[in-house]
Amino acid sequence: MSIELRKSHFIELGKFLNQFRRDGIEKHKDVTNNEDFFYDFKEQIERAIHHNGWFTPDNILFALEGWSESLKGSNLDQWVKPYDFNNVDPKRVGIIMAGNIPLVGFHDFISVLISGHKILIKQSSNDMKLLPILAKYLISLDPDYKEKIEFTEGRMSNFDAVIATGSNNTSRYFEYYFANKKSIIRKNRNSVAILTGNETTEDLTALGHDIFRYFGLGCRSVSKLYVPEQYDFDAFYKALAPWATLMNHAKYANNYDYNKAVYLMSEFKMLDNGFLVLKGDQSFGSPIATIFFEKYSDLESLKATIQDNKENLQCVVANDFIENEIPFGKTQYPQLWDYADNIDTLEFLQNI
Repeated sequence: MSIELRKSHFIELGKFLNQFRRDGIEKHKDVTNNEDFFYDFKEQIERAIHHNGWFTPDNILFALEGWSESLKGSNLDQWVKPYDFNNVDPKRVGIIMAGNIPLVGFHDFISVLISGHKILIKQSSNDMKLLPILAKYLISLDPDYKEKIEFTEGRMSNFDAVIATGSNNTSRYFEYYFANKKSIIRKNRNSVAILTGNETTEDLTALGHDIFRYFGLGCRSVSKLYVPEQYDFDAFYKALAPWATLMNHAKYANNYDYNKAVYLMSEFKMLDNGFLVLKGDQSFGSPIATIFFEKYSDLESLKATIQDNKENLQCVVANDFIENEIPFGKTQYPQLWDYADNIDTLEFLQNI
């Protein structure tokens, strides 16, 4: 199977996913094998919603929209252009997936297959409903994928390389267990935003999407702000007002109430607008419904701080502050070549 053929399959998969959008789920006539998969996938979306309380319809469909856009021919061409996958000696690559946001392991899935390797998948129990049917859709496009895709719920065995995503604690286990395998071991990462006080209302409104999409559970979700001394949070809170509806979601509201109560009992200084707590803290990873903030005195020292902590950061949201920064409102729109932990997955797969 040539790489051009594999790309064509992913383009078809993107067309299939494009039917499932936040502005409406609509069956399209020009989608290959749609009769066999459209209603089944729609049902799996409902099952995913009931299986995981954090997987709301809006968040699932947002994720599917993103993947349908990514799987366009121009994006796939740009993604694979630097690599040579025409004459690959197929290896079996084990993938241990996270489950914090819908289809969070999908990038690893398509990376292994587009590179011509075989994949052994161990899904998170939190995100088990969507990927298997997408794998079946690929198999319907070309039966050769049946020999290339395998799911397991038990201990993985008989694989040549591994990509494992987990917490800092589980990464130590992965590093020990997979010590003799070629591997990518991903750890906790967080994202931060740099505010100067000169942001427009549009900037701060867009930042709300970076903070609240997926309830802040993704590594690309902003969990900490750097602000100048004497920063006035009034404009920030006003711009986030539309997100007050998050309190209608029981799991988010419970986390807000719990974390606020803990901070109050511990007599921590904090700011609160009724749905988001701001707490001064040097850590990067804040709890749900909480954003940490830290004050800086000059931008050059802050740049040094960011550089010193680059291994802990996935995205830095800013406006003309640092190289490779992400514009306000864009953290949840990664390209295929925006790799988790900034480790080039296709380069790894090309060299195993």
